[in-house]
Amino acid sequence: MEPGHDAAGHAHAHAHAHGPAAPVSRHLRKVIAAVLIPFATAVVVGLAVLWPGGAPAHERTGVGFDRQTEQGKVVSVERVDCKDVNAAQVPPTGDTSTPQGREAVNARQGQCAKATIEVTSGADRGRTFVEIVQPDAPRQLSEGQGVIVAYAPDAPRDLQYSVTDVDRKFPMMLLAGIFALAVVLVGRLRGLMALIALAVSFLVLTLFILPAILQGSNPLVVAVVGASAIMLIALYMCHGLSARTSVAVLGTLISLLLIGLLGSLFIGWASLSGNTDDNTGLIHGLYPDIDMSGLLLAGVIIGSLGVLDDVTVTQTSAVWELHQADPRMGPRALYRAGIRIGRDHIASVVNTLVLAYAGAALPLLLLFSIAQSSVGTVANSELVAVEIVRTLVGSIGLVASVPLTTALAALVVSADRPGAPGSPGGPGAAGAPAGRPAKGGRRRRAK
Repeated sequence: MEPGHDAAGHAHAHAHAHGPAAPVSRHLRKVIAAVLIPFATAVVVGLAVLWPGGAPAHERTGVGFDRQTEQGKVVSVERVDCKDVNAAQVPPTGDTSTPQGREAVNARQGQCAKATIEVTSGADRGRTFVEIVQPDAPRQLSEGQGVIVAYAPDAPRDLQYSVTDVDRKFPMMLLAGIFALAVVLVGRLRGLMALIALAVSFLVLTLFILPAILQGSNPLVVAVVGASAIMLIALYMCHGLSARTSVAVLGTLISLLLIGLLGSLFIGWASLSGNTDDNTGLIHGLYPDIDMSGLLLAGVIIGSLGVLDDVTVTQTSAVWELHQADPRMGPRALYRAGIRIGRDHIASVVNTLVLAYAGAALPLLLLFSIAQSSVGTVANSELVAVEIVRTLVGSIGLVASVPLTTALAALVVSADRPGAPGSPGGPGAAGAPAGRPAKGGRRRRAK
């Protein structure tokens, strides 16, 4: 071999060593397609069969979130004596040893805020009403502030409108814009595709999963079909239509099935009803046919999907890069090297999941701490037991996804036929050892 040709071959191999992983053989692509195409077809059929066509209508109860709301604006705020605006209330007993007594006394002491609110949307646009805010209320109003007002058509005219929340749309939209800008600036095209996939995921959630559950479809079946659709769209859109992404899809699918089975078993065994607070109680009251424990299981599956995607894609990419760095590694060596990377990932991901659920349930845990309840009593209550089962079932699925996806990736990437065009080790392979000419190379030099 001529020195110049050898150097060029070495440079060619080195240049590709840092690029995208070499594709698998056509034979393996056919095998992966034979598994994924029926699965994708089943998901599409499931979407078509279960498609709800919108949430069912119902008569508003006026309770909680089930209220008619309009936009409003604080026109003016003046300070008044609380005694003057609370004269119609039951006089306090003066006993401040109970929380009720202290609240009654505080309601008649200090300076209250008398806010004039203008309705800025709906049929009563331009109408004003008065809202009294206690001095110790967690939400205070200021002039010019946007608010959300609830409308009760059956109440007396003076009591039809009341402030339920502040309007925080602008800061939320600004924060979302900063997030999108950061993702696109750092991730570039991948970041843009990730944002599009995120939007599609929300569309599937709002147009399919939620209305289908409200229509009375089985929440578990709806969650599996919806989560599978989100997984296929998000992974292929963000990471491309490749064998590597397909292996991550398979690993995610099997892990989701494991989470579904474990969740179904332990939610039933622990007698978790899923009806744990005012919101779930309102849902059950409005739609009594909804299986609340199935809804809980659906939440576990959908909540685990996002972290599962991260784990399976990372493990698959790690195995592909290891194989590209050393094409001579067999499936066992690839698995051992990949699982070492996965163990670090397991530790961080499980900790992230547990802390995410603990952070969401922090006010609840604080209440139990105030009540000085024992750990056993806290864990046994359904409010906390739901979060424990959700966290542990999701974590088991995440932990299992690491060896599962690593093994799948190692088997697939090392099972290529050596002579297959475009496969590692085949003609023109990116991972071919330096200095070893492709088939037919000597013939070209002999001509």
